[in-house]
Amino acid sequence: MSEVPPRHEHAGRLPRRNSRTFRWAILVGAAAMVAIGLVLLFLLAQATNNRDLYERNYGRLFVVNVVVAALLLAVIVWMALRLLLRLRRGKFGSRLLVKLAAIFALVGLVPGVLIYVVSYQFVSRSIESWFDVKVESALDAGVGLGRATLDTLSYDLASKTRAATSELAGVPDATAGLALDRIREQLAASDVILWDSSGRLIAGVGQSRFDLNPERPSTQQLRNARNQGSVSQIEGLDDSTPASAAPKARIKVIALVNSTSVGLLAEPRFLQVTQVLPPALVANALAVQEANRQYQELAIARDGLRRMYIGTLTLSLFLAVFGAVLLAVLLGNQLARPLLVLAEGVREVAAGDLTPKAALQGKDELGGLTRSFADMTQQLADARAAVNRSMDQVDAARANLQTILDNLTTGVIVLDARGAIQSSNPGATRILRAPLAAFEGRPLAEVAGLQDFAKSVQDHFDTFLRGRMEHGVDHWQQSFELNAAQPGLPQNTITLIARGAELPGMSRLLVFDDISEIVSAQRAQAWGEVARRLAHEIKNPLTPIQLSAERLEMKLAGKVAAPEQALLTKSVKTIVDQVDAMKRLVNEFRDYARLPAADLRPLDLNGLIGEVIHLYESEHAPAPVHVELDAACPLIRGDGQQIRQVVHNLLQNAQDATQTEAPGRQPARVVIRTQWLASARRVRLTVQDNGPGFPEHILSRAFEPYVTTKAKGTGLGLAVVKKIADDHDARIDLSNRMADGVVQGAQVSLSFEIDSTAPG
Repeated sequence: MSEVPPRHEHAGRLPRRNSRTFRWAILVGAAAMVAIGLVLLFLLAQATNNRDLYERNYGRLFVVNVVVAALLLAVIVWMALRLLLRLRRGKFGSRLLVKLAAIFALVGLVPGVLIYVVSYQFVSRSIESWFDVKVESALDAGVGLGRATLDTLSYDLASKTRAATSELAGVPDATAGLALDRIREQLAASDVILWDSSGRLIAGVGQSRFDLNPERPSTQQLRNARNQGSVSQIEGLDDSTPASAAPKARIKVIALVNSTSVGLLAEPRFLQVTQVLPPALVANALAVQEANRQYQELAIARDGLRRMYIGTLTLSLFLAVFGAVLLAVLLGNQLARPLLVLAEGVREVAAGDLTPKAALQGKDELGGLTRSFADMTQQLADARAAVNRSMDQVDAARANLQTILDNLTTGVIVLDARGAIQSSNPGATRILRAPLAAFEGRPLAEVAGLQDFAKSVQDHFDTFLRGRMEHGVDHWQQSFELNAAQPGLPQNTITLIARGAELPGMSRLLVFDDISEIVSAQRAQAWGEVARRLAHEIKNPLTPIQLSAERLEMKLAGKVAAPEQALLTKSVKTIVDQVDAMKRLVNEFRDYARLPAADLRPLDLNGLIGEVIHLYESEHAPAPVHVELDAACPLIRGDGQQIRQVVHNLLQNAQDATQTEAPGRQPARVVIRTQWLASARRVRLTVQDNGPGFPEHILSRAFEPYVTTKAKGTGLGLAVVKKIADDHDARIDLSNRMADGVVQGAQVSLSFEIDSTAPG
């Protein structure tokens, strides 16, 4: 099923369709009236050149032209009223339409009026100047001059013809042809004929000899020639135009030939000479005669001619001006439409509306401009959509990057050229244990406890930037050891591996990671290797040494004097005791190196501590152990045997620490505590004492083998605890308990993962 468009779309299409139909109707009607007016003007102009046509149809043509002019005037008035009404309503573009219509109207009206005034004066005065007395006298003189010239030529030819008859006086008819040919050449005649008295051809030369029946002179002409001696006439000038009469106009002279014979029977002869008149002379004479005739006719109709020309001129002005104004309004509307479309589109774009804009389909530049503007608007809309998509992608990428930085375990700090903090991630705050976000915009050296670290980083950046071009490196890398502070806790030495590089805009990127656990693991691995070698290399010779010493005592017993026997017994005892001590040391190293893999199972930490704590309730214990168990602790995942070893080691170390004598110390006290951390979903085990605490140089290496503060300790207790904690994915923390800036004892904490498979 086709979707029915909304009612407001139909309502918008109908006025647009009606407006388009109305505009086309106006254009067609105006074009028809202009065409009719031009045709009528053409017919009117033709009528002015044809007097008969003018007299018959001028009145009708004039009336029809007046009607067309009135219709054009009515259309102009109606369109002017529409423009004024549109202007009064304040419709957009009305002022532009009025201005364009006024400009085009003035362009057509002012030159038309100027030409009309000049033409009116010119026609009025020109018509009067046509009938000036001097013009009439000149035409009469021209006509008289033409007639006198023709008469002179006729008289001259007659005289020459009479003179030429003397050459034929004694020439017989049979030989007259030679004499006639000579006469023709002398007189430059076109035709020479000799007639007898009865009009019979005797001889002839020129064009007449080709005629079978040449034109004979009339009896009256022969009689006049006999009486007067000669007669002449001009032929070919009557009832002819100048173009047709010029080659036919000629002078014909008939003269009597005197005969030398005496007698009554002598018959008279007549010489006929025909001479063609010059064509230019004939044409000029006829033109002057025709001009004089027309002048006389126009002089009679002078007033009517003036009215005809002025009326035609006035009507032509009205038609031209009305047509120009009408075309001005129509063309102004056509010119303003694209401009109005552009103005409306520009206003919408300025308001931020980049929806598709209207475009005209005309082939002119303004129509192309509207299409280009619509294309530009579409491109702007596409560009804005692309920019919005790009901004969304940038925001998403920035959010992703920020999320990545926030969740990186690696620390990231961006510094400026003077070492001020521009930004940092939570990893940097966690590693350095300092509130870096609160120091943004301030130098890194102002952060408590990081002065030396900041100076070293700044020195490395300066050295890197100076030697970057020379060595071709793009970063520097260095390890650092520093004491990082955490609120409420003492300083703790950590090992960092830092890497620096330069960012655009003179910024500097510092990336670092805490490798303390890695270094500790490497040291533990190294100590494990040392332990295996010690167990292999030292344990084997200890038994032979002990057996040899005991055999030596047994062999020499009773065979030496009493003093020497006492010395021997003491020496053997010393050797055996030291060998036993070395065996215990080697066994501890062996146990550390061969610590079995943890067998993780659900384990009740509180129950395990309850089993172990009975061994430390003796009244002869070095220090009483206080137990604080959190009943909410769930089961953890752990190896019961190894966790029992951890508890033993921590309690023994705590009790040993409380035996150190110091002035003003409170009674020895050891606390073992469990705590359920619901937010982290882990169980924490803590052992505290009120001994002297750990020295600062021991804190960073307390979990390394053979690092101890005891006189007889091997330093493997905490190393074993650290190794077991790593196998259980437990976090272990070692610190001194502070109060008023004074060390109040040591504390070791381990946090274990809970068993997610256990019920509850």
